[in-house]
Amino acid sequence: MTSNSASAEPTPPREEICGVYEVCIGTSQPNSALKYWEQFGFHTGVQGELSAEQAEALYGVRSQLVAIRLYHQDSDHGLIRLMVWEEPINQGLGMRKMRLRGNRWGAMMSDDVLAIANHAELAQASGQEIYFLNPMWDVIYDTGKTFKPFIDQPIGVREMMLIRPQSRQFIFQRYNYQLPNYGKINSDAPLRTSQFTHLGIVIQDDSQEVVSFYNEVLGLLRFNDEEWVSTYESSETGRDIFQIGPGEEYSTINFDDPRSSKEDLQKVRSGRLKIVRYPEALPVEDVHKFARPGSLGVCLYTYAVRDIADYHRRVSKSTARNITSVCVNEFGERSFSFVAPDGYFWTLVEQ
Repeated sequence: MTSNSASAEPTPPREEICGVYEVCIGTSQPNSALKYWEQFGFHTGVQGELSAEQAEALYGVRSQLVAIRLYHQDSDHGLIRLMVWEEPINQGLGMRKMRLRGNRWGAMMSDDVLAIANHAELAQASGQEIYFLNPMWDVIYDTGKTFKPFIDQPIGVREMMLIRPQSRQFIFQRYNYQLPNYGKINSDAPLRTSQFTHLGIVIQDDSQEVVSFYNEVLGLLRFNDEEWVSTYESSETGRDIFQIGPGEEYSTINFDDPRSSKEDLQKVRSGRLKIVRYPEALPVEDVHKFARPGSLGVCLYTYAVRDIADYHRRVSKSTARNITSVCVNEFGERSFSFVAPDGYFWTLVEQ
């Protein structure tokens, strides 16, 4: 195992756990992946490797691994880990759409979402493998005020979905409101975007037992006590993105950095885990095997924690499965992995 740092690293978080630390992306073409993510403001940081035996102990994949952590300005969350497997186990989620149990994706903020849409249209016209939905208007935080077009200033976002063979992104732009701790745009980057502000997963479960793991065991802040329900009739963006038909619905639950706030929007922090929940009665394909370590594309999320031994005890007492021993990861950090009660593979990193 080796590691070296190519640039200054952000100051490690001092809380027990913060927002989602990394989105991990399996790739067989690291140079093109680096070039792609540089456009969104990421830069190369620490690098390291594991032998096949070491990778199997931590990730359950018997393949040599070379990894590169990509930083975004001074952010302590929403980073990228490129994972280059000598022998990938599958091609990953690829171009599959969003109605998938086991799905993963990341969202980031831009101050010019239309510029990214232009790239997507041109990429599609040139024959690249890409699927996207052009920026759509949505209201995330309802102020309760009646809006008068051409008189009042609209408060909302334009958000677009962008799927490529090894990346799954939402990009949004805010209009007429700010959340100072929810995303920091790199204005020097060609596409002027922030770190990943939130990462998503899809579950299919009618109980509260699965989602309680994230606040009761991991110690995250459940942002919305009541689930936000979207129906075919009420949400055009949800209808298009999460593929619900007439009479169908899904709900969302958000788990935040514990330093975030449920009462004061100006203190809400990025690093959110967004859970999309479909009812058990709906047909939803299970793709967990295509979104776990060893897969290409978006395959893993991590959290950074202060006391890895304490978290290992917490997780071991829960209903999580396949809990590994604490060992040293490719960057020389103490780490362990597990499968959460909802079926998602997670890795925790001590920092």
